[in-house]
Amino acid sequence: MSVYMAVHALTFAGNLLAMSEKDITKEYTKDEFVSKLRRLADSIESGENFRISIAGEPIYVPDRARFTIEHERGDGENEIEFQATWEDE
Repeated sequence: MSVYMAVHALTFAGNLLAMSEKDITKEYTKDEFVSKLRRLADSIESGENFRISIAGEPIYVPDRARFTIEHERGDGENEIEFQATWEDE
């Protein structure tokens, strides 16, 4: 199973909201995945921002992020996504 994280950039133009999307996908070993989840959990618990590098691109998750867990299924496959979403300030 791969780890999936989507990075959404919001752009405002007058009264219109345009969304551009850039997806970055990187597969991790079980130990790497556990380590990243543990760091994320520690950051959430302590109210600190979280920094992660995915495929060489640094991502900063602010402490104001909203967290969801999503389950998708189809064609004999299942997927669980742990998501952190936030708006740029």
